[in-house]
Amino acid sequence: MATIEGAGTLSGAGAGILDREHTVAKAGFNRWLVPPAALCIHLCIGMAYGFSVFWLPLSRAIGITQSKACPDMSLWQELFTTTCDWKVASLGWMYTLFFVLLGVSAAIWGGWLERAGPRKAGAVAACCWGGGLLIGAFGVYVHQLWIMWLGAGVIGGVGLGLGYISPVSTLIKWFPDRRGMATGMAIMGFGGGAMIGAPLANLLINYFKTPTSVGVWETFVTMGVIYFVFMMIGAFAYRVTPAGWQPEGWTPPSEKKSMITEHHVHLNNAHKTPQFWLIWWVLCLNVSAGIGVIGMASPMLQEIFAGKLIGHPELTFGQLSVEQKATIAAIAAGFAGLLSLFNIGGRFFWASMSDLMGRKNTYYTFFILGIALYALAPTFAAMGSKLLFVLGFGIILSMYGGGFATVPAYLADMFGTQFVGAIHGRLLTAWSTAGIIGPVVVNYIREFQLAAGVPRDQLYNTTMYILCAMLIAGLICNYLIKPVDPKWNMSNEELARLQAASAKTEAGVQHGSFGIGTGGLDVKAALFWAFVGVPLAWGVWKTLESAVKIL
Repeated sequence: MATIEGAGTLSGAGAGILDREHTVAKAGFNRWLVPPAALCIHLCIGMAYGFSVFWLPLSRAIGITQSKACPDMSLWQELFTTTCDWKVASLGWMYTLFFVLLGVSAAIWGGWLERAGPRKAGAVAACCWGGGLLIGAFGVYVHQLWIMWLGAGVIGGVGLGLGYISPVSTLIKWFPDRRGMATGMAIMGFGGGAMIGAPLANLLINYFKTPTSVGVWETFVTMGVIYFVFMMIGAFAYRVTPAGWQPEGWTPPSEKKSMITEHHVHLNNAHKTPQFWLIWWVLCLNVSAGIGVIGMASPMLQEIFAGKLIGHPELTFGQLSVEQKATIAAIAAGFAGLLSLFNIGGRFFWASMSDLMGRKNTYYTFFILGIALYALAPTFAAMGSKLLFVLGFGIILSMYGGGFATVPAYLADMFGTQFVGAIHGRLLTAWSTAGIIGPVVVNYIREFQLAAGVPRDQLYNTTMYILCAMLIAGLICNYLIKPVDPKWNMSNEELARLQAASAKTEAGVQHGSFGIGTGGLDVKAALFWAFVGVPLAWGVWKTLESAVKIL
């Protein structure tokens, strides 16, 4: 016989340990334990950004000291060869798999996540991401590219999607008073995962490498186990709010804001509204521009500044020796790491600012400031100012990360909080699209400019102006976003039935704190924050250690 324990808590028959009913918070629970739980997952799956650390070692997995190349081998043959090393370009397709599968899986299973709850979704994400790395390790061990793609790319990509959206709806409901800050705290972890994972992977590769192994498959196994454990800790730390919960002493603002709805739009109707597709394009265009910069950060800095990076301003990129190119490549790696730091900081800063500025005004800032900075980038390069160039792109990447962290709150403002996690999942198909558009546009323009004989320090000028055009289009889309037509809103009766069916414990929904969510940064919360903060601090330190060489 089921019994009710605390406010909205169901225990007993039918409530498994991973089920949503088992995760409803009890009296005395501190809501500040939820963001570090989300960070446990996001800091792990964020390693997707840092996977390039494996490409060079994997490109000589057979040759060990140097690549055993087969120049005439097609990509299809490369999938199954056991005698030739893989090309870096072929390994790079892993990024496409990651972000396409992330968006697709979030869209497909977002609705299931709302029903199943964040704990079950987080546990499945841990199995997919950690298990995907283990399968990928086997693929590396037997030198089968298709197995590595299937494991780390496809199965791991599903883990990325479920892990990415698992905390969104939960955090917004725990922090209705600070929606932007809440999602920013969690989603900044995805930007920071590479800062921890990339140097960790490098350490492990150097530890495991032997005369017969480059150390990658062993690193995959180790990181897969570590990530699985951390993600399961995060999944089991998740709690959801009981129906009708609101923070102690907080009431919904009486002053109505035109861009923040008091109603809810059903998941099945959200994509039928123009607002959904306008926000889809806002995210897609902002991300397309930013992800293009991430992909070209290292070569861009090397080709534009060349000898200026090592105290020889008279030397162009083509005039540098092999040793000098190796030196500036290391410096450019620091630039990429520094951009990751801005990416992380922007996710928290801009999402928090959006609580004060409003989501629409925040995106106006992204687009207007981004247009100005992209347009000025060629001028900064021509001036030879590394400081202005790096700072400009740092701000651009902060807004790239801020766009990801702010969009869940933007959706909650437009469509309400009831289905925001699932709606966000469907919106992430914009990320999948941007992951193809951004790098393709940037890479093909660069190749075209290079073939036309454009000097390397001017290769990216046209690209910057095209990225400006993308942001102008995004600015227009943001301008067109208006409140959702009331015809799409769920009625009070529909919402009450849905909440009662979800909670399974209430005939009517009462509102209050129920003694839940209080406590602030108490000892337990502080320890949990330290648990995720120490690895993040180590990643920041390693990034600054390498990035300081740029300036």
